Amino acid sequence: MESSMAAAVETPVTVPAFDVSGRRSAATTAGLVFNSPDPPSLREELVGVVGKAFRPRRTSGGDGGCACALTALQAVFPVLQWGRTYTLKSFRSDVMAGLTLASLGIPQSIGYANLAKLDPQYGLYTSVVPPLIYAVMGTSREIAIGPVAVVSLLLSSMVQKIVDPATDPVTYRTLVFTVTFLAGIFQVSFGFFRLGFLVDFLSHAAIVGFMAGAAIVIGLQQLKGLLGLSRFTNSTDVVSVAKAVFSALHDPWHPGNFFIGCSFLIFILATRFIGRRYKKLFWLSAISPLLSVVLSTAAVYATRADKHGVKIIREVHAGLNPSSVKQIQLNGPYTTECAKIAIICAVIALTEAIAVGRSFASIRGYKLDGNKEMIAMGCSNIAGSMSSCYVATGSFSRTAVNFSAGARSTVSNIVMAATVFIALELFMKLLYYTPMAVLASIILSALPGLIDIREAWSIWKVDKMDFLICLGAFVGVLFGSVEIGLGVALAISFAKIIIQSIRPQVEVLGRLQGTNIFCSVRQYPVACRTPAVQVIRIDTSFLCFINATFIKERIMEWVMAEVETSNEKARERVQSVVLDMSNVANIDTSGLVGLEEIHQDLLSMGIQMAIAGPGWQAIQKMKLGHVVDRVGEEWIFLTVSEAVEGCIAAHKGSAMEC
Repeated sequence: MESSMAAAVETPVTVPAFDVSGRRSAATTAGLVFNSPDPPSLREELVGVVGKAFRPRRTSGGDGGCACALTALQAVFPVLQWGRTYTLKSFRSDVMAGLTLASLGIPQSIGYANLAKLDPQYGLYTSVVPPLIYAVMGTSREIAIGPVAVVSLLLSSMVQKIVDPATDPVTYRTLVFTVTFLAGIFQVSFGFFRLGFLVDFLSHAAIVGFMAGAAIVIGLQQLKGLLGLSRFTNSTDVVSVAKAVFSALHDPWHPGNFFIGCSFLIFILATRFIGRRYKKLFWLSAISPLLSVVLSTAAVYATRADKHGVKIIREVHAGLNPSSVKQIQLNGPYTTECAKIAIICAVIALTEAIAVGRSFASIRGYKLDGNKEMIAMGCSNIAGSMSSCYVATGSFSRTAVNFSAGARSTVSNIVMAATVFIALELFMKLLYYTPMAVLASIILSALPGLIDIREAWSIWKVDKMDFLICLGAFVGVLFGSVEIGLGVALAISFAKIIIQSIRPQVEVLGRLQGTNIFCSVRQYPVACRTPAVQVIRIDTSFLCFINATFIKERIMEWVMAEVETSNEKARERVQSVVLDMSNVANIDTSGLVGLEEIHQDLLSMGIQMAIAGPGWQAIQKMKLGHVVDRVGEEWIFLTVSEAVEGCIAAHKGSAMEC
């Protein structure tokens, strides 16, 4: 230890040389460019990512082994950290929030199970086990876990293409549990190996369009319950649904269903308006769905409306979640299809949950750990798949209620789960006469929050290409299917990336008077060009096969235009071209060939090429590819200003020799 410290002290430190004007000499800064250590290899970067996922954070003080074990446990179970400072006052707030949350969650869970083509109890099961797992593993204090409309639609629309739930409900449930298990595995993997960037493949614009399209599709699907139709299409596109409604209206239908559904939809929306207008009455909008179920059930029972065509739930199985471990099929004939559905559900569920969690975390002033959220959500779904639950995630409407009710921690999820469990044990028989139209109205009341017209308008004003992505997702979901909508959004997103990569900006730079700052002369017309030196900036992080030819052609166009202009004025004739590569972090072999061709073309015109500020990976590959040898080390600079000064000095020196 002492010898290593001594060696470190004795190691000579190179002090940058400065000229009389206070600027570092170009020779010294060029040395900095070439004497930097080798950048990390691809293998080292991959090992670092994986190692970071497994390596616990260091703690100060205490026994090393015990401290690391405690830190690792706290990383997996955040409840061990915040639970030590949990107070009775917080518990009271969480109990009230949990009870309020359950009053909204119970009717919503039943409705979403119907949307997922499952029996009502499966929605309630999903509001018991996943929230309990998330409560001890999640980092969000406000998020409410359970079934949501969009994921329910995803499952029903994709799984029913494999098996029809009407003809084979047992196999359908088996596939749903398998999809839920695989979705949990994918989510845990994303968090464990820090692959959260995969969720970002769905851009904000794509999510806005997808959610709006899904909300309209979900609303159209509720026409079956709202009108009391017996026959309906399994397709989710607007054309098929419109045809199904039109054909069904020719059959006998009972207006009592429509009257009940519309009446309670108006009631729920009215209480929501009152809750937003008067913040202290937020609980009114929270309990209105449960109140609607109670009142409508009592009305149907009292009037025997089920005898006159009103569709009711009938039997709801009571009791604890039955085990579904044996129903998870990982080697069956549909495993590949289940995996495809699972990864879509996993990404959509994570996107919604993390967006919801971060929104409310920013209000409370704390940071949400995205990787821990993925692991917590994945474990919740894995445990849920083994206990008759389908894919659960964070619900925006229930989270907003949880926040308004004063939730202080994930204990509110535990209280909600306990309340739902008690309801499963004691009150399921009371739901026999609950009309299907009320469930449809509860789902319809939650849909306006998914359609964000103001955000779509903002996207249109800011970025027309992003709006095209938003519109593609919306139209694809509405007139095609969920998969088509997502596919269109991803295709346009990747097309946008490819177009921007193929045609990056290549800008001519000028110096701001009295400074060493160089900027685009198109963006800042006051910037002055340097006589005899043309400065060109390459605005791409990766100079590669996809853009090397375009960049070369663009640079030569600028140079040829400048040469033709400057030939009329001998004093301003272009003698050097400085390539500002400060934005180029990396380069491939096609990029190296492109640089060599630019250098050769410029030399054939009697123009010297200089390079300023190449990135770490870029300069390393330029050395290995011998581009530095061909251009010359003396023509590689750290900054644009030093490159320009070096070129001017070289011109003066050559003029004096002449």
